[in-house]
Amino acid sequence: MTALLYTVGVLLFALSLVVSIGLHELGHMIPAKKFGAKVTQYFVGFGPTVWSKQVGETEYGIKAIPLGGFVKIVGMLPPGAEELAEEVGTDAEGNQVLRIRKSNTGMFTQLVSDARAAEWELVQPGDEERLFYRLPWWKKVIVMGSGPAVNIAIAFAIFVPVFATYGNSSDVRTVPVVSDVSACVVPAAENGRECTDADPVAPAKQAGIEVGDEIVSFNGVPVGAWEDVQREIRANDDGAATIVVLREGRELSLTTNTTVTSRPTVGADGLADGQGTVEVGFLGVSPTTELVTGGVGYTVSQMGDMTVNTLEALAHMPAKVWGVAKAIVGLEERDPMGPVSIVGGGRLAGEAVSTHEVPVTDRAVFLLMLIAGFNFFIGMFNFVPLLPLDGGHIAGALYEAVRRGLAKVFRRPDPGHFDTAKLMPVAYVVGLTVMVMGVVLIVGDLVVPVSMNG
Repeated sequence: MTALLYTVGVLLFALSLVVSIGLHELGHMIPAKKFGAKVTQYFVGFGPTVWSKQVGETEYGIKAIPLGGFVKIVGMLPPGAEELAEEVGTDAEGNQVLRIRKSNTGMFTQLVSDARAAEWELVQPGDEERLFYRLPWWKKVIVMGSGPAVNIAIAFAIFVPVFATYGNSSDVRTVPVVSDVSACVVPAAENGRECTDADPVAPAKQAGIEVGDEIVSFNGVPVGAWEDVQREIRANDDGAATIVVLREGRELSLTTNTTVTSRPTVGADGLADGQGTVEVGFLGVSPTTELVTGGVGYTVSQMGDMTVNTLEALAHMPAKVWGVAKAIVGLEERDPMGPVSIVGGGRLAGEAVSTHEVPVTDRAVFLLMLIAGFNFFIGMFNFVPLLPLDGGHIAGALYEAVRRGLAKVFRRPDPGHFDTAKLMPVAYVVGLTVMVMGVVLIVGDLVVPVSMNG
């Protein structure tokens, strides 16, 4: 049964990613077609084609390796100054026939030339007004930005109901509701042992405090948070205490003779610093921790924090992946909080679904949050302003807008469309880097996997 549930978890995660990829590519294709660009292919996956169907001018299909997808929009790269299209005549039907003049001096120029030539092989007579590079800059931004925006929207659609009902496992608060009452006072040096007959009764036990009581005030001082309760208890030293609690909707006033005990030294931040012991007030109760809940506004705020954390994670990604590489060969332990590939994500999903010790609701929430987290990261990653990522094309369109805008302000000749083909060497380097990091993470998830059980 466990193996079956594990397989179900992996398959659910894999299916969710395939759907997310498909929706990401629809995010590109729909506005591209809306703006009149020619879209010749829409595929989920890479490698050999498993299934495809031609609908109008677009071929829709699924490929064997579900690690991504693509939409082929004709004319992504403009003809550069060194590779301008020239008319060489007309065909039998009178349509203009274009030819690309090539200039391939130098390695980088050759890369640019080859990329541009491959792009223009798809251009057919009559496509001239439907080429992507000829779209206004803002349409380019919408087309390229809609893909990753869909992933972020998927994450948002999952976060909102989870945060509103179950709560946010990354945002825990401590409230002054009693979750445990100590039976006795154990010396700090022997903390953790069982009570004996020689141990004095804990002040909370003596006062009659029960699990579920909400502490409202301490010695007449209203308390709204657990930190307030903790401060008042510690400051009470060996004095008596009158504690007002809310129990089953009624306020009760409870009294204890003393709250003093020997506890670890308290530092300036209110936490034990472990340097010794000091006589401070001690009641003998533990607070309740609960997940913070919230709706749309709360989710937006949390996703803002996630954005900052994700940007920091992306900045440290190469170092983190290097750590995984060292863990693979046994040079260090793998960071359990470090990055994982979709293989690692699948393993975590399988473990979450098949762990019987965890309530079903918690397992379902973990799986949903895993799916949402992957979508959010994929969306943010694709906004990185480097080719071949979507953010690279967005950056190129924005640069084009600024450059043409400045030319208009200063009455200079229109510089024309920004030539993203000149950034192809960068695209190759970035693409190779991403591929290598992906392979390292996949190998790491197979050799030294991260487990939700530690």
